[in-house]
Amino acid sequence: MARPSAIWGDGLRGGGVLRLSGAWTADHAAELESALATAMKSLQAGAEDAHFRIDCAGLLSLDTVGAWLIHRARLTLGEKGEVTLVGLKRDQTHLIAEVAQAEIPPEGPPRPTGAYPLLVDIGEAVVNAGKDVSNGVTFFGSVMAALARLALGRAKLRPAAVVTQLERVAMRGVPIIVLISFLVGAIIAQQSIFQLQRFGQPHLVADLVGVLVLRELAVLLTAIMVAGRSGSAFTAELGSMKMREEVDALQTMGLDPVEVLVLPRIIALLIGLPLLTFVSSMAAMAGAALVADIYGGISFEIFFARIQNIIGMNTFMVGMYKAPFMALVIGLIACIEGFAVRGSAESLGSHTTASVVKSIFVVIVVDGLFAMFFASIRY
Repeated sequence: MARPSAIWGDGLRGGGVLRLSGAWTADHAAELESALATAMKSLQAGAEDAHFRIDCAGLLSLDTVGAWLIHRARLTLGEKGEVTLVGLKRDQTHLIAEVAQAEIPPEGPPRPTGAYPLLVDIGEAVVNAGKDVSNGVTFFGSVMAALARLALGRAKLRPAAVVTQLERVAMRGVPIIVLISFLVGAIIAQQSIFQLQRFGQPHLVADLVGVLVLRELAVLLTAIMVAGRSGSAFTAELGSMKMREEVDALQTMGLDPVEVLVLPRIIALLIGLPLLTFVSSMAAMAGAALVADIYGGISFEIFFARIQNIIGMNTFMVGMYKAPFMALVIGLIACIEGFAVRGSAESLGSHTTASVVKSIFVVIVVDGLFAMFFASIRY
């Protein structure tokens, strides 16, 4: 293939003819740059009304790179006078026209430095948090309206959907909840015995672990695990349905997506999370009792006798009271993020991640609020 060239020929009066030849393609990009740079350097300053002509009759082939270079040469010569392109084929004319229409976006103002960007990010985060709260309240109102219609007999709950979601949330979540709770209870017991031995009171490990697990740790661990496991699954499922326009299809058929998709999941969470919390409490206490027997020499009889004598029913019920509220929070956030997904895989991934992060954050906040409330009423 002929090498590209850009040579000045016999010029017009007060201007010149730039003859282009060869293959003006990306394969010869370096040669094209060099040839055009040499041609432009040899151009002498002409009169104000100079007329230039770019003769493209010798072009053997042309692609986007060559078209862009020709367009750039036309702009450079246009600063000195009038420019005319001649000798182009129809497809080459269209290609250069398309390149000319592709405008390079102007560079924006330089990003400010110092504390200003930090303040902007904080402001955006506060605004987004406010929008999340507003969306959450609105969605919660939709769920409550659906529950009211269900109570009045104006809506129908599908038991099969609730059972399916309950099996996925509760039954399949038992192994991982039991394993993690058992290990955490064992670790807490081991560290507690190590510290209590300094005071000669290792048997108090039952009191410490019992209060910590039953009031705070079991429900918090369970809620975090459910948020990461079931909450993310809810968001991914609803997001995929949103992307495939299945949610719009339900609305077209006259069905309320909240009744069909949201209520079964939230009801399953409201039932499953308290059950998993109870299982987590028992598993953590079993792990603590095993470590107390092996590491601290505290028999199972002594350990569970102290649990029965020291731990009241109110301590157990504190964790159980928290579970439904955490389930409601996880379900609402997961469904909101699922319905917020737009038509791209990136959107699905970002909303699934946001669902888990927001759920865990709000669960911890709810746990702290309940802890302060129960402490204030001395329960």
